[in-house]
Amino acid sequence: MEKEENQNTATKDHQEPENKSVKPEENLDTVNNEETAQDAKEEIKEPTLEEKIFELEDKVARTFAEMENQRRRFEKEKEEAFEYGGYSFAKDALNLIDNLERSKQVLETDERLKDTEALKKSLEHLDIIKKDTISIFEKNNIKPIESLNKKLDPNYHQAMMEIEDNTKEPGTIIQEIQKGFTIKDRLLRPSLVGVSKKVSEKEEKTEENKENTEDK
Repeated sequence: MEKEENQNTATKDHQEPENKSVKPEENLDTVNNEETAQDAKEEIKEPTLEEKIFELEDKVARTFAEMENQRRRFEKEKEEAFEYGGYSFAKDALNLIDNLERSKQVLETDERLKDTEALKKSLEHLDIIKKDTISIFEKNNIKPIESLNKKLDPNYHQAMMEIEDNTKEPGTIIQEIQKGFTIKDRLLRPSLVGVSKKVSEKEEKTEENKENTEDK
């Protein structure tokens, strides 16, 4: 028995001790995981009360600014609708004046009515109707554009032809084909006009030669 005990004791003494040490790589992984967890906590950090208040104030200010912009747009649209609501109607109504003018020209060129009392009275009635119509337009801020003897203004006039005339400065309106109108400060339709231009040198010489020939 003593021999067996001695043998067991010797065997235990010769057994290798358990390796309880931690590898360096395992320590490094643990440190990295702890740092990552700390960074994640910092990233999801709750905003402070002051930051929340500032964010809410900014949102409220933006909302009020947008509401004010919408209110201004609505007011502008309402004013334009009130001021220019009859724009299309007024533009179509100008045909009345055009038709009166055409009727007058037709009567004036009718040889059968020339120098008759009927023609005279008809023209007088047409002029009265035209003046009354223009008067109604003016009461509603629809006014005719003055064109004759004015310089051509592309904002109000549309040149349809050039007429040679050395007595007028080039670009002067000397013929009105169709009268233009404005409604308040907006163009309703432009005046169709003819403007003056200088007579070319060739045509001047031709005219001089004709006059000389006639004098001879």
